Amino acid sequence: MNTAEIDKTRIPEHIAVIMDGNGRWAKQKGKSRLFGHKNGVRAVRETIEAAAELGVKYLTLYAFSTENWNRPKAEVSGLMELLVITINKEIKTLMENNIALKAIGDLHSLPERCYKELMRAIRETAGNSKMTLILALSYSSKWELVNAANNLARDVKSGKVIPGEITEDTINSYLPASAFPDPELLIRTSGEHRISNFLLWQIAYAELYFTDKLWPDFRKDDFCHAIADYQKRERRFGKTSEQLVNSEN
Repeated sequence: MNTAEIDKTRIPEHIAVIMDGNGRWAKQKGKSRLFGHKNGVRAVRETIEAAAELGVKYLTLYAFSTENWNRPKAEVSGLMELLVITINKEIKTLMENNIALKAIGDLHSLPERCYKELMRAIRETAGNSKMTLILALSYSSKWELVNAANNLARDVKSGKVIPGEITEDTINSYLPASAFPDPELLIRTSGEHRISNFLLWQIAYAELYFTDKLWPDFRKDDFCHAIADYQKRERRFGKTSEQLVNSEN
């Protein structure tokens, strides 16, 4: 399946991806985990290209979780170096394709060089408008919610926020991803069927798509299959099918 076979009138505005399986892919080939991460870059590039071609407005990639800091030091260091190299290489491509880069997570916990390169790429692509690519780095939903709770508590204490008047919109405004619409589709590779602490608030009504493909093997046609599957689903948001039909008439 390719992008030409997808109904362009029903493309999710925001798609999030849990890029899983680099380590297992490398292990199958008798290589180090870092080898898998390096080969996962092609899947990142193809996913971004497919999303841009289809008219997806926001694409969020789960690149590095807060829990990933607990991995072996050599793997973490290699991942951070790979991130710097990849960002440097891809800035030109992002500019040519009118794609803006953003990031969510505890970004100040990143190594200084990595943080600086990330901020440079964000600044250089800030004027692009075709699509927004969001990297979730040193991110987890529990970190996000705890951080939001602390900031909200501070504003309640100072009188900026009144208890009893806090709404879903209030809480959402304290989340790093509040500048973007909630994802309509969440894709996870590698055959695992879990969310892994990713965008728990934002995916309350997202459609979930799981594939057995390990991330380094994920290609444009796999991305298109996920969207085709999404387009077959009925999104009710708590309503009945009959209510949806009546609201369209």
